[in-house]
Amino acid sequence: MGKRSSFPRRKADDYATPLKGVMPVIPHLRAEGIVTFVEPCAGAGNLVAHLCRFGFLCAFARDLRDGFDALTCDPNIFQSADAIVTNPPWTRSVMHPMIERFSDLLPTWLLFDADWAHTKQAAPYLDFCSHIVAVGRLKWVPGTKHQSKDSCSWYRFDRRHSGGPQFIGRRSNETAKSYVGAPASC
Repeated sequence: MGKRSSFPRRKADDYATPLKGVMPVIPHLRAEGIVTFVEPCAGAGNLVAHLCRFGFLCAFARDLRDGFDALTCDPNIFQSADAIVTNPPWTRSVMHPMIERFSDLLPTWLLFDADWAHTKQAAPYLDFCSHIVAVGRLKWVPGTKHQSKDSCSWYRFDRRHSGGPQFIGRRSNETAKSYVGAPASC
């Protein structure tokens, strides 16, 4: 799963979000006062489960695999939450319309490849991107020997923001663990 990989991509870019990928965004969600979220690209629900373990409440979670299309659904579905938090498909023809739609509705946190921010295709979106939180490389396929070849980041988009993103680098493991705090039960 990446631009330097010869592995075939999974249908709809369906990769379970590992806990290691969720940890860096937790302090930012808390600092923003996020309590409830919607997950419109939920897949098997890994991201939802991880966020619930840290005390966040999922107001709505669906996925294309169960017939839900986040690009054409009723936008009122999203209004029951403080934010949209998802690991969207990384296919640009799907991801870019999601950035546009979601950022019009609610503050939106998306997990995808870090290199995107350095490309021409990112230019139309960077003004209303407020944060880029470095994650690093993740192991997307459990049981495999290696992590991915691409680093990841969390991006926060909100149409009410202008002026571009603040970049937040990776924290040491010990600092990140102490800052995030212990997970709550769901």
